[in-house]
Amino acid sequence: MEHRLIFAGFGGQGVMLMGQLVAYAGMLEGKHVAWIPSYGPEMRGGTANCAVTVSDRPVASPIVYEPTGAIVLNQPSLEKFGPLLVPGGLLLINSSLIGESSPRADITQLRLAANDLANQLGNLKVANMFLLGALLGLTNVVEKESIMTALQKMLPPRRHNLLPVNRVALETGMEQVASSVRLSRV
Repeated sequence: MEHRLIFAGFGGQGVMLMGQLVAYAGMLEGKHVAWIPSYGPEMRGGTANCAVTVSDRPVASPIVYEPTGAIVLNQPSLEKFGPLLVPGGLLLINSSLIGESSPRADITQLRLAANDLANQLGNLKVANMFLLGALLGLTNVVEKESIMTALQKMLPPRRHNLLPVNRVALETGMEQVASSVRLSRV
């Protein structure tokens, strides 16, 4: 099983964190992983994306040319990465910021109002975790507890107070897709 994923949005939306968490969680589970970031010229508000591969076999290249899945948090990311998905791929869209879907009929698309859900929790910074939870709920890329372990190891101790809200966001994202069929090849 190989998952070739793209996480994309504006800087400051937690795009890199999502990718790092999936890669770290994959390592914790003994899988082969690769993570490669790509930043726009701005620190915040510029474009940012990362490619993550999680596989049962060694990963030949960290570059993802044909993603099996993508999480897009803004319109430019949808326009850039939506067309690259393999047929049958999974596209998760932050519908709080993106008004449209991909015109492709050969992929699975899910729209999740991640910013709205995060605002309901009182912390806009966990919008990415709702989408990551949806990814976990639809695929077998990594387990939720591996993500939480990775997050605990990555956050400095002074930020561990954010672990509960991140867990709630992750679990809510998973619940949002609970009625969907668990996809085996994304």
